[in-house]
Amino acid sequence: MNTLLQRLKKRKQYPNDISNNGWDQLKKLIPCSKSNKEIGGRPAIPKREIINGIFYVVKTGCSWNCMPHDLPHHKTCYTYFHKWSRDGTWEMINTYFVRKVRKKIFGRKVRPSAAILDSQSCKSSSYTHSHLGFDNGKKIKGRKRFILTDTEGLLLAVWICAASISEKQGAMQLLRSIRMNPQLSKQLGRIKLIFADMAYQGESLWNYFKELLGWKIEVVKRKPGQKGWVVLKRRWVVERTFGWMSHSRRLARDYEKTRHSAKAMLYLAMLPIMLKKLN
Repeated sequence: MNTLLQRLKKRKQYPNDISNNGWDQLKKLIPCSKSNKEIGGRPAIPKREIINGIFYVVKTGCSWNCMPHDLPHHKTCYTYFHKWSRDGTWEMINTYFVRKVRKKIFGRKVRPSAAILDSQSCKSSSYTHSHLGFDNGKKIKGRKRFILTDTEGLLLAVWICAASISEKQGAMQLLRSIRMNPQLSKQLGRIKLIFADMAYQGESLWNYFKELLGWKIEVVKRKPGQKGWVVLKRRWVVERTFGWMSHSRRLARDYEKTRHSAKAMLYLAMLPIMLKKLN
């Protein structure tokens, strides 16, 4: 047996390693690739170990070339991560498990009828060169993450843009990206109502949502006289999702060079959470 495969087989488990049940559900969604044996090369690295290597980077926040030596080579893991980020594999996997969790765990229909919209400004690293801006409100230089979740907090769609983009402009860009994606358009086809905060007010934005996808925005406001931090109906769900994703240290900053990779990191942060619910 190849020395690398022997080492991978004998290594100790990391806390972020995918479980047996989780792998049984995930492996059928991983794109097939031609075995190296078929073309006369070395034995292929098990896809499960590739996933474990990617999960390690997402959870710990380390750089790719700082991955432990008992995992597959960092260039191998990054190559698969980058390829699956560009071709929409992570987005497809997220959609599949959202449907499964909604039906099996929450007893809901696989396609939601309502969703929650919010954004988060995130500082960028020195490695990030594209789609950067400065958020004057939060005094942050970096990117802005727009996410759409269902009423259970499961991630439905993501849009990454410069932090200088306003909430209204970013919401419109998110909507256009959904409209252009056949998979997301089908999954979100039942949605009629979007809950959002005060930043998403305005007839122009509301009309845009209604004309493009037939969605209505309901702005969740504070009660008159309320001060300080309070739990607001529906809005707390999307904040909890941001909290879930913050447990993945790779998301503490935006370390990704491209928006495709930055978006994939959000889907990857939610994947172990959904797999754990299904275990």
